Amino acid sequence: MRVVSLVPSLTEAVAATLPGVLVGATRWCVRPADLDVVRVGGTKNPDVDRIVSLAPDLVIANEEENRAPDLDALRAAGLEVLVTEVRDVPQGFRELARVLAACGAAGRPRWLDEAESAWSAPPVREGAERRTTAIVPVWRRPWMVLGRDTFAGDVLARLGVEQLYAHHAERYPRIPLQELRAAAPDVVVLPDEPYRFTAGDGPEAFPGLPCALVSGRHLTWYGPSLAEAPRVLTRALRAASR
Repeated sequence: MRVVSLVPSLTEAVAATLPGVLVGATRWCVRPADLDVVRVGGTKNPDVDRIVSLAPDLVIANEEENRAPDLDALRAAGLEVLVTEVRDVPQGFRELARVLAACGAAGRPRWLDEAESAWSAPPVREGAERRTTAIVPVWRRPWMVLGRDTFAGDVLARLGVEQLYAHHAERYPRIPLQELRAAAPDVVVLPDEPYRFTAGDGPEAFPGLPCALVSGRHLTWYGPSLAEAPRVLTRALRAASR
């Protein structure tokens, strides 16, 4: 098989399971760190001609991360494109199994079994007598937060975190900063992707509110990182609540 991946988390999953199968990936595909393949642009602006020139047997993509016109152009060029849709953790496991099988995996990799086991009984936050309320910004200028029906939202819900905008009509609503502050959540969860929130860029916007800086890879990626995500995210949430 010759595979091009347009999704960072799927790139990591395929590379960990089927070394040598990937021939192309986006510049945002940073895991594994030593991945040596042709770079084919970004997730939102892939170089269609370069992908076609690699003559892949399969291109793997995601309905949220990649644009339909780019995927249509790849299909028009005669390439097979597999598109995942992931809105919760169980669906993530099903889609991973589907992708790996399509890429030629003979069976389930060990890391996938370990990840499912980790999520079968995610850790309970110490001292949590009720669900923690949170807002989860994913962008600023303008401020955007997690809304309804998102993979990251389901990840947090399974760790006892209730998003205050989980029932918003939009999946990633734009909310004025003053409204976010007035919502007074127990914690503001700040991932380092897609916007790279840091200790010096993000928490200052929410004076008086606890902020948890978390790994976007553990919050938003579906792949090998799922095996350690419950532990890593729970640790970050505990640190913010002290």
